[in-house]
Amino acid sequence: MRHLLVCSLLLFAAPALADNDPNRPTDKIAADLGVEETVFIDCFKPVNPEPGKYPTGAQQRANKAILLPCLQTANPAITNDLLDTVMDRYRPEGAFRK
Repeated sequence: MRHLLVCSLLLFAAPALADNDPNRPTDKIAADLGVEETVFIDCFKPVNPEPGKYPTGAQQRANKAILLPCLQTANPAITNDLLDTVMDRYRPEGAFRK
């Protein structure tokens, strides 16, 4: 019984993650962008993250063409630079744009 309680607590304490990119904490990203977490998750759903973690320039532009306008609908103050900064902050392997 105690084991079940501990497992339940861990599940509820774990950060929410995007379904198609389980490596980034959506709650923190959304807060940094000034949008609701559900907005970030919905905007991120059609994005195709690179499984190898290092997308080509074309992949980056294609994903951003989907993500940025969607996020800007919820918060027009989100800029390309802000989105890059926030996403790089939570990229597990760190920023790759130097």
